[in-house]
Amino acid sequence: MRNMNLPHQTRRQFLQTTTVATGLAACGGVVRAADRYHNLRSTDLLGKVEILAEIKDDEVFTEGPAVDRAGNLLFTNVPVSKILKWDPAGKQLTTYQTGSNETNGLAFDPQGRLIACEGGSRRVTRTDPTTRRRDVLVDGFAGKPLAKPNDVCLDRAGRIYFTSRSAVDDPAGENPKGVYRIDPDGGVHRLLAWPDVHMPNGIVTSPDDKTLYLIEAHPDAGRHRDIRAFDLAEDGTISSGRILINFYPGRSGDGMCIDAEGNLCVAAGLHDTRKTSETLDTKPGIHVVSPQGKLLAFRETPVDTITNCTFGGDDLRTLYVTCGKLLVSMRTAIPGKPSYRPNA
Repeated sequence: MRNMNLPHQTRRQFLQTTTVATGLAACGGVVRAADRYHNLRSTDLLGKVEILAEIKDDEVFTEGPAVDRAGNLLFTNVPVSKILKWDPAGKQLTTYQTGSNETNGLAFDPQGRLIACEGGSRRVTRTDPTTRRRDVLVDGFAGKPLAKPNDVCLDRAGRIYFTSRSAVDDPAGENPKGVYRIDPDGGVHRLLAWPDVHMPNGIVTSPDDKTLYLIEAHPDAGRHRDIRAFDLAEDGTISSGRILINFYPGRSGDGMCIDAEGNLCVAAGLHDTRKTSETLDTKPGIHVVSPQGKLLAFRETPVDTITNCTFGGDDLRTLYVTCGKLLVSMRTAIPGKPSYRPNA
């Protein structure tokens, strides 16, 4: 394992709560940024960073990690439309699928079928792992195409929740930005849309299926960069939206996963500025956030753009992280929620 030496950071503008969104409540009071990364339980909750593989394609932007029944990790290289597979037993990286239509987020359903957010084809698909048959679950809403499906999760009832986003707003109601639910009977429902959401990204449900968490990750000034929590009813509807933690003015979270105790593991932050209004106020790495919005732990990741994470390993205590050209991992004290491993 490679031990990352983490430099000391100062004066971070990392606020716990805000009231930037109309109609959303804030959890608790505003916390000053300077002490957000101090007095954490990082060494108790997160192990050292291990670099597993470097992706050698001409263009690389990795995303969407998900673990199959056998314990293999699938993840995407979005710009070249590849799904890659990491075999942890053999420590081997191979190509699982080409021509994936710029797939971003991945998840496995309880039957072990692969759910994929195909941004290039503007649809969500489901692929049988044995036959490789790929079925389209949704490619539009209310007679209009989706924008770019981005990330996806499932609840215990088999409902699929996914985000769809674009670089433009939605003045004409053309479905550029939204959060959707696909029911087991194939019905599709839109839960959130512009202007209630600005740039929906990572999405997960709590272990008890009573809360839906959503990352907002708009790079423009004055837009949402936070994690939002919603009460999730038994029928899959949401209510009582509130801001759990705010990353503004730094880079927001991108993707996230959740452990068995309900803590979020969030991939967030930047090493270097890019051509956006995002600052370096959010450190680049994994942020462990409690259900109450408290930052519990942080582990910095190598120099590149961290994007997403998921739990794997026989004990669900290996956190796999997509990080630009790198695939890395770290051990965790708390395992992921059981549904991260599809039923055998």
